Amino acid sequence: MPEAVGPRPGSASQAGAGEALEVAGTVREALPNALFRVELEGGRSVSVVAHVAGESSLLRLRPGDAVVVALAPYDAGRGRVVRRR
Repeated sequence: MPEAVGPRPGSASQAGAGEALEVAGTVREALPNALFRVELEGGRSVSVVAHVAGESSLLRLRPGDAVVVALAPYDAGRGRVVRRR
């Protein structure tokens, strides 16, 4: 199971049904249209396709960067890069 990072500062501490799960990972590949293949940390080799959210400094992600990905509860194969670690 991937390692959960925990709630972001200023967010609600209880996870609701519609909230995203934040997981640590590493960028493995830069894809077209500002998408990235991110390998999630944990015992298994699980990867998701993620797009960048938030600050413009995240647009400079490169393979090997450690990031935090928010996974939507309805589609675990796609996510959103919310910050670097």
